[in-house]
Amino acid sequence: MVVEALRAATSAANRFGLGARPGEIEGIADPRAWLLAQIRRPPDGAEAFVGLPSSLEYLRREARLRREHRRLQHRAVTAASNAARNPFARRFRQTFGDDLRREAVARWQIAATTTTPFTERLVRFWSNHFAVSVDKGPVRLVAAPLEREAIRPHFAGRFADLLLAVETHPAMLRYLDQAQSVGPDSPFARRVDRRLARRAGRRDLPVRSLGLNENLAREILELHTLGANAGYTQADVTEFARALTGWSLPFPAQLARGTIDRAFLYRAAAHEPGSRVVLGRRYPDTGFEQARAILLDLAASRATARHLGFELARHFVADEPPPALVDHLAAAYLDGGGELSVVYAALIDAPAAWSPSARKFRSPQDFLIAALRGGSIVPGARPQPFEGLAARLGEPTFMPRAPAGFSDLAADWIGPDALWKRVQAAEGLAAHVPRAALDPGSLARSVLGSGFDAPTRTAIDRAEAPRQAVAMLFASPAFQWRI
Repeated sequence: MVVEALRAATSAANRFGLGARPGEIEGIADPRAWLLAQIRRPPDGAEAFVGLPSSLEYLRREARLRREHRRLQHRAVTAASNAARNPFARRFRQTFGDDLRREAVARWQIAATTTTPFTERLVRFWSNHFAVSVDKGPVRLVAAPLEREAIRPHFAGRFADLLLAVETHPAMLRYLDQAQSVGPDSPFARRVDRRLARRAGRRDLPVRSLGLNENLAREILELHTLGANAGYTQADVTEFARALTGWSLPFPAQLARGTIDRAFLYRAAAHEPGSRVVLGRRYPDTGFEQARAILLDLAASRATARHLGFELARHFVADEPPPALVDHLAAAYLDGGGELSVVYAALIDAPAAWSPSARKFRSPQDFLIAALRGGSIVPGARPQPFEGLAARLGEPTFMPRAPAGFSDLAADWIGPDALWKRVQAAEGLAAHVPRAALDPGSLARSVLGSGFDAPTRTAIDRAEAPRQAVAMLFASPAFQWRI
């Protein structure tokens, strides 16, 4: 390949993609066409998810487990901080451990082997954009289904459809406490108030135990659509939260009866009555459709177009992306009616996306996946080694611990301790490289492409053994960057 062609192919595989597999860069004759072709087909790996429970099935089994646990609770050991002594935690692992392990295996295997790595990067980008965190216990069962049920089917369609699929998914409803949000003046709240007042013997002073939760409304505005400092007010958050009341999940008894056919449930009795005014527009009380109409308007907003354009440009091009590129992507979003495939095509066609200065530091999971792909390492049925490495490097799967997701900035991943841990991880990863792939010089040229520089070549040449040389490759500065 000539220099420019090699550099473009390298960027397609390593910056737009997940990291080059041996021979991948050499096989990319037209980088732009290679990327465009990927967004015109469904994501790889559907077969890897066959047989995994749906969110609804997870919720049904969880409800049955909790009901059984309550029946056996009188024989349980007193709850302790040690999970090994917690009967419910033990039964939870026994009930769901295999499925959760299969969820993790599927994601690692798809990332390591996919022939559409740009698509897979986009799936993971949106998964982090709509972040949930499994350190909040109720989310643990439904975090992986959020990605495969809501994000994968919509990653290249209309953003409005992706937005609605995510916000009605049980993972998001649980994570942001929407299932507990009840309109203060809703029929359900008034009924509960009367019941509690009778119990308290004070009909004139109801004991309020239900109320509005603004978490989902706030994060939709700040993170998922408009972005921070987009001009909305606290009053907009509160009004939107009122419109969202009723967006919920089935009760355990409903799940037990088996009459529910989806994990999302709109509870009309919990909806706050009345019209709502959000961002200066009035929305009549149409039940579920009230909040849906707000979501559709948010998806069509210029502020949302700019916010998403900035996030995509930051992820694929630079920590501080060129403003002209952000404007270009925002315009493509608006002109395309919010079709994400149009935005991706605009990104691919933008000269700034192929500039020699365009580069991104690999996050921990990026680094691990690039090593798996570069080293021809196919994760087996036990994901624990890779999950453990991801956690040790600071990016445990589905656990950002905040709705903003994991950082996309080099400064948050490039500290001395973090880099030292990568060196240690590189040694462990090199041990998994198949013997047939242990040709360090050839491997480095193949996976780094135009990024194979003199310092990396020297480090590999000085290694005392092939596996040590591969570890040097994975630990090299050249491997840490998506150029």
